[in-house]
Amino acid sequence: MNLSKFLKNGFLILVASLVLTACATQKKTGQMQGDVYTGKETVEYLASGVPDRVFFATNETVLTTASRETLRKQAAWLRKNSKINVVLEGHADERGTREYNLALGERRANSAKDYLMTYGVSADRISVLSYGKERPVDSGSNSLSWSKNRRSVTVKAN
Repeated sequence: MNLSKFLKNGFLILVASLVLTACATQKKTGQMQGDVYTGKETVEYLASGVPDRVFFATNETVLTTASRETLRKQAAWLRKNSKINVVLEGHADERGTREYNLALGERRANSAKDYLMTYGVSADRISVLSYGKERPVDSGSNSLSWSKNRRSVTVKAN
């Protein structure tokens, strides 16, 4: 192998390595990892045993019995920790248009907000944000995946 070919190949390997290094991303909690949202920062500040999310049926905003119980626990914790403000993130599964799912996510988050307010949490402490179908926790295209993605998640406001 001659020296110029060796240097040329070495240079190409160096450039390729630099390009690949520049493309590398660090995975952070609460960020998109591939096409799945991790949401790791969600309600870790809530008392142990209080879930951070409630789930909904397809195209629904009505809270289930289990969802109401979860929100009652969140409300109790929030009443004890009155300096904490929260954001209720509304989510939908992948089916439907972007616009429809953004509106549905907002209605779901507002449903959770209304319920928290009935248990004594001030509206001033609760913000609503919809991600629609943009941040799935499960990227599968089946009924189990969709059921995980139809949710409202309570996160600590910054």
